[in-house]
Amino acid sequence: MPSDISTFATPSSERPPSSVPTDWAAVEHWLGLRLPADYKRVADRYGPVDFGEYVWIHVPCVQRDRFDYGEWLRTTHRQARIETRGLPEAERPVFHPEPGGLLAWGCTRGSDVLFWDTSASADPDRWTVVVQHSGAVPGSGLLRWHRYDLTLTDYLRHAVRDTWELPSPPGPLMGPLPGTVARTAFLPDAEAWIPPAPVPPRLTEAERRIALETGIGSDGLRLLSPPPERPYLGNGSWEGLFAELGTRLPGEYVRLMDGYGAGIWSEWLRFHTPLRVGERRFLTHVEDAADAYRELKDGDADATWYPLAVWPEPGGFLPFANSIDGDYLGWLTEGEDPDTWPLIVWPRHAHQGPPLEDGLIDTLLAWQRGTLVTPGFAALDEDDDPVEFAGFRSWDDRAYW
Repeated sequence: MPSDISTFATPSSERPPSSVPTDWAAVEHWLGLRLPADYKRVADRYGPVDFGEYVWIHVPCVQRDRFDYGEWLRTTHRQARIETRGLPEAERPVFHPEPGGLLAWGCTRGSDVLFWDTSASADPDRWTVVVQHSGAVPGSGLLRWHRYDLTLTDYLRHAVRDTWELPSPPGPLMGPLPGTVARTAFLPDAEAWIPPAPVPPRLTEAERRIALETGIGSDGLRLLSPPPERPYLGNGSWEGLFAELGTRLPGEYVRLMDGYGAGIWSEWLRFHTPLRVGERRFLTHVEDAADAYRELKDGDADATWYPLAVWPEPGGFLPFANSIDGDYLGWLTEGEDPDTWPLIVWPRHAHQGPPLEDGLIDTLLAWQRGTLVTPGFAALDEDDDPVEFAGFRSWDDRAYW
């Protein structure tokens, strides 16, 4: 079988591939593994590749705000690990950096992910391909996790075939694909990737116990997600906001915002800027969310999806934060005392649940610890380290929210 894709693939004239310098010794040291020679030849000759107008072969490179090889491996392996939870335990693959774990090398326009099985051999040139197929159809012979007795180059060669050819060994395989290699369109300015230096734990064992187990309220939260030195709240005042809303807001929220300001928690939960004045002020976001809820409620025959009253109706839902997935966190404005308003989540992809049991700080702390499981809040996987995923990133006036 061929050992180089140049025997069956030609460079694109529209997006000609070009190499990106790679320090293979540093990359392999960071991985703790040697990599297959055919993969390194592809990277050295072509750089990040769009193969057959369908398969992206990801090589060690980086382009700001678009791709980082190390981060791609981490997130790809984590997501794949989560998606195998539904398999019988004996059938679940393990993923790098676990010994013998699958190691990702590419993905497709159809959301398939391609891995090497590093347990196949001590010689990386004999690692075989495993594909996580996103569109496996029952009865087709295509498995959700399909193992092929083919190396990377052999697999790609079988994907580039005439329609009359029968893949050998038997597939089914993706394709047939055109035999082309092009620069990955979304990485036109990819540069050399430098493996990150080891980072010491940001918490001592004693601090971890406080952050994850024994710490109460703000003490635990500040360890998990340190507040910024200069919280950004906007250029208005609490008195001005309360006057515009016609009500004050819960004191716990005000204290939290005074300490943290506007920003995003765990790169997922966005707290609106409370004291900004002008077009993108707090009230604007509240009214936009309220209008969207009313429109959905009026147009939906199933009342269980949208049962809430909406502020400023009595007891109505008043949102102050939302997620990158479109969920909203807010209060039910029940009663005259805002400090007694219950928290509630309006989940985008689930039926409406009851109010949350705890206050704002305890809810944030439980969520960041991975112990809060409720529709509308992103959950950690059982193998995730909460300290790794916890955090708060402050905004300034350039932020939309």
